[in-house]
This record gives sequence, structure tokens and C-alpha cells, in this order.
Amino acid sequence: MSAEERKEEQPSVTEASETPAPLETSADTSATQAETEMRVGEGLLLPQDTLLSAGIHIGTRMKTKDMASFIYRVRPDGLFVLDVKKTDERIRTAAKFLARFEPSRIVAIAARLYGREPVKRFCELTKATPIVGRFIPGMLSNPLYAGRIEPNVIIVSDPKADVQAVKEAGAIGIPVMALCSTDNEFAGVDFVIPTNNKGRRALAVIYWLLSRQILREKGELPADGNPTLAIDDFEVKLAKEE
Repeated sequence: MSAEERKEEQPSVTEASETPAPLETSADTSATQAETEMRVGEGLLLPQDTLLSAGIHIGTRMKTKDMASFIYRVRPDGLFVLDVKKTDERIRTAAKFLARFEPSRIVAIAARLYGREPVKRFCELTKATPIVGRFIPGMLSNPLYAGRIEPNVIIVSDPKADVQAVKEAGAIGIPVMALCSTDNEFAGVDFVIPTNNKGRRALAVIYWLLSRQILREKGELPADGNPTLAIDDFEVKLAKEE
């Protein structure tokens, strides 16, 4: 495993007090009986079991006031659980909004390792513009920067990790769509998709669903069609240690 991958697996000093969920164990991503009994209704974009097994509902042990309305309950171990029905509804709304724009003017951003492959694949399918890894200051706001881009809307994988992009978008009036977990705040964010934004599988599922829904909204896929890439293609593959 590379130094970057090891760093991604561990919470930073500033994040340690938030005690994010250890998202890659079966005990954390599998649904408890109470979670399985969520009254989420019918007609989800993916079967409920698939969403829960990917851990998209698993938050952190921190809850902000902004995210309170998206939280379904708190587990005995202190982890807050997101309402997958609201996640589903938000993906549908986001897709309708994004389908209105020229694809290249949609920019998807991911500084953290686990968001990079999902963002690349999302952009491959939708023809949006990816920015992965370090976001260079001035990329949106500095008219003198040679690599400046001018999107109509940006999608950030975590408004904490992608805070520079959020700030610059706000400064020039570009709408910001963000994947938010229970510990996120909405400063600078215009539209929230509540989800686990720290887990490999969760991010892959969310970006795959958003891609598929955008293509369906644009008529590039039938209402029951799937894209050429599978969820597995969206997931970061970690190198094995020797």
C-alpha cells in the first residue's frame, strides 16, 4: 500500500476527535436489524439491501445541526445513521438539475483518495470535467491563472476536504452540490446529497447512481437502463502490500 493510501485510511489530526466510522469492515457496513427495517418506501434507485451493504447510510459519531434532518437514528455504538430514502430523493433531484447543463461545464471534485476514481468514472460516463487530487487555488476564481476553468456548477465529494473549491465557487456565484456526511456543515453549499462520503464502496455507489440517473434524465439511457460501467468500476482499488 502506498504512503498516500495509508494516509487516506487514517483520520487526520483535525478529524480524529470526530471518530469517523471504520467503514471497511463487514460489521460496520452490514445493516443491523433496525436499519433493515427502515421505512424507506418503494421504488428506490437501487435495492435497499444494496445501499445498506455499501454503507451509504453510515455516518460518523459527530452530528451537525445542518445535517440533523437527514439523520435517521443513532446506533448504540454512537454512530449516526443517515436516512437512505432522503439520499435517494436527493440523487433524483440532483440528476434533474445537472441534466440541464452542458456536460463539460459540470465539474466534479475529489481531493481524497476514495473519491478520485468515482469522480473519474462519473465524468467518463457523463462527460463532465474532473478535478482530482490537489485543487490549485485560483482554478475557479483567478482570471490570470492559465489553467482557470469556468463551470456552471461544481460537485464536491466532501465540503471539508474540498473547501478551497467551495470557497472559490461561492466567491464567483457558482452553485455547489456536495456529498455530506453527519459531520458536515452547509457553509457555501447550495444542495446536499446526504451520504457516507468517506467509504470506498459508498462513494462508488453514489457516483454510479448519480451518473445513471443523469443519463436517464437526458434520455441517453432508458428508464430501466444501466450504464456501460458497473459499480465495481467506480470503486478505488487499493494496492496490496508485498
